[in-house]
Amino acid sequence: MLGNRPMSEWVAQYTQSHQHPINRFCHAIGIPLIAVSVPLFVVAVFVRGFWPVPVALFVTGWIFQFVGHGFEGKPPEFLKDWRFLFVGLRWWVAKLRGRA
Repeated sequence: MLGNRPMSEWVAQYTQSHQHPINRFCHAIGIPLIAVSVPLFVVAVFVRGFWPVPVALFVTGWIFQFVGHGFEGKPPEFLKDWRFLFVGLRWWVAKLRGRA
């Protein structure tokens, strides 16, 4: 649950704003890149010279996201409500399970 809504409602709204097939493809690539980059930033603190890897993954992931929204013709949901930054990964998991 996020706020006063169940996660299923957040994912449903996220799905509605991600209908274009290219946008969905871009998010299917971009979201995991961003998700993988986050723990790698922690690794980069301890491994000298490793920081370009998480930075490249993070930036590339966001490029995919914004290119997808260019095709969708809609701004990202998180620009309206920051909590959608936490919904994308749940949407991606639901998509893998055939529920989004």
